[in-house]
Amino acid sequence: MTEMLPLTSENLEQCIELYMNVFNREPWNESWTYETAEERLSDLLHPPKFLGFLFHIDHNPVGFVAGNSKVSYQGLTFYLAELCVNNEMQGKGRGSKMLQFLEDELQKREIKSLYVLTANDGLAEAFYLKNDYVVIEDRVVMKENL
Repeated sequence: MTEMLPLTSENLEQCIELYMNVFNREPWNESWTYETAEERLSDLLHPPKFLGFLFHIDHNPVGFVAGNSKVSYQGLTFYLAELCVNNEMQGKGRGSKMLQFLEDELQKREIKSLYVLTANDGLAEAFYLKNDYVVIEDRVVMKENL
């Protein structure tokens, strides 16, 4: 049985373990510790207009989505900060179902668009393209190392 729960500080612990297991492996190969993952995910819960969901199958956490909305001249825009799916569940449509659930929730809240920042030319980009997302040609991501 699939269950979607609002992401809160009470169920954040399940997300921390999931986050480390997913992003410390291929293709990301990041170096999340419990402490850094806890801080990252705790910070996600606190911006205004936060929205996130934890997904369970048979009472086992399989993934989560989280982000927040901001006002633009066209209305509310949602910025997806994290979409995380258990490694064993990847490639089985779980991420697409989670994304569709989030999109349905955003539409109920009259949010007009959803933005996501991800690595290019990889599995994540392919996932979003498969789910009808498009690359915005007139935008560029810029960075300054401090």
